[in-house]
Amino acid sequence: MARNPSGTILQEELYPSSAGPWRGEARPESSAESRSRAELDDARLIDLDVAEESPFLRAQKRVPARRGSLPKKTVGRLLFAGIVVVTVGFGSLLAAGLYNYGKHSWRFRVESSDNLEITGMENVSKAQIMEVLGADIGRNIFFIPLAQQKAQLEQIPWVESASVMRFVPNRLNVEIHERTPVAFARVGPRIELIDAGGTLMELPQKHKYSFPVILGMNLGEPLTTRAPRMKAYNELVQELDSGGAHYSQDLSEVDLSDLENVKVRVNDPQGDVLVQLGSSDYLKRYKIYLGHVQQWRQQFQKLETVNLRYDNQVIVNPEMEARPKQAVLSASAARAAAAAGVKPAALITKINPHDRSVPKPAFELNEKKLDPKTVTAKKPVKARAKKPLVKARPAVAKKGTATAAPKVVATTAHTNLRPEIRKSASLAPVAAANAAIPKPSPAITKRQTNTETNH
Repeated sequence: MARNPSGTILQEELYPSSAGPWRGEARPESSAESRSRAELDDARLIDLDVAEESPFLRAQKRVPARRGSLPKKTVGRLLFAGIVVVTVGFGSLLAAGLYNYGKHSWRFRVESSDNLEITGMENVSKAQIMEVLGADIGRNIFFIPLAQQKAQLEQIPWVESASVMRFVPNRLNVEIHERTPVAFARVGPRIELIDAGGTLMELPQKHKYSFPVILGMNLGEPLTTRAPRMKAYNELVQELDSGGAHYSQDLSEVDLSDLENVKVRVNDPQGDVLVQLGSSDYLKRYKIYLGHVQQWRQQFQKLETVNLRYDNQVIVNPEMEARPKQAVLSASAARAAAAAGVKPAALITKINPHDRSVPKPAFELNEKKLDPKTVTAKKPVKARAKKPLVKARPAVAKKGTATAAPKVVATTAHTNLRPEIRKSASLAPVAAANAAIPKPSPAITKRQTNTETNH
């Protein structure tokens, strides 16, 4: 339908006639329809009036709003930043004041050893701890290097780990965790304790242990070298003590110098025996020894060594290979080891007779020298008799008169002695000889005197 160019709207355009049975004629309307149509007409007329008047209305005057130089959002941010700066500045001043007070105040100084609380010490002495922490006496507690002190404490052989904590105002708490020894170790001329990792420790003065002595450890060797030996020792002890047997308490020594053949010395009242157990099945082979040791003692005059390292084969008193010579324990080291619980059999330095490292004696008698047929007797060397200064002249007796035993008057010359010593030395053998000769009777002495007078 073409739009009417005029400003009015016809009724036919608003309400088109509906088709019905009355074609070409108007349908009669009901009262309700007429009422609704009237309301609709009013609404349409209002809309048309507004549409017609809107092009001719005046534009409303805008009221200008006054605005600031900065946005409100920016002002809020600046205000927050200012508050933060003021707070940080005040906190910095407060921290600087507290730092200065804590640095110079006497309240935060470690005055004496009473301000050190040390726990966990059993074998570590307080003197060893004070060697590390003694320099901190009189120092401000905030300037004590805790990490450095912890590292120095762990350098003590008995200390496995340590912790150092500071408590305000002036107290240090030191906690020590000590190592756990598993055996004695013979290192050079002394015996020390050793833990499962191979760290050596000094013998304590208060505690007493029942460990065997490990052989094969050397001075100055690193822990990486001792670690496999200690691993073999731990396996040996675990097998021997499995099932509650505690066979390791019967051992006085464990030789770990050759890991392919671990040797143990059994502390037997009838005589200690060296048992070679190989490198595995320690408990099985040790039980073979326990089951046949009495039988072997009856068969052999002296049971010294039993080799069980080979399967299905036992060698009793074999020829031992050469072993390195061990240093002899000093008297003080032996006393300290005995006080710590070392078995007496482990304190004796045993030398293998077949060891080439055994020193040779100063003289040696071979079979040729011991054979009496080959030994030729040497002629004794006669000592030259020195001429006496005065010759003895025996007295001559007449026929029929008894002769007395001659007196020994001969003396020996002593030219290298002083006069008084020479006289006493020369008269000594004469006096001894005269004392040995029996004296004659008075009658014979009188006759002898008369005879000498007549002559």
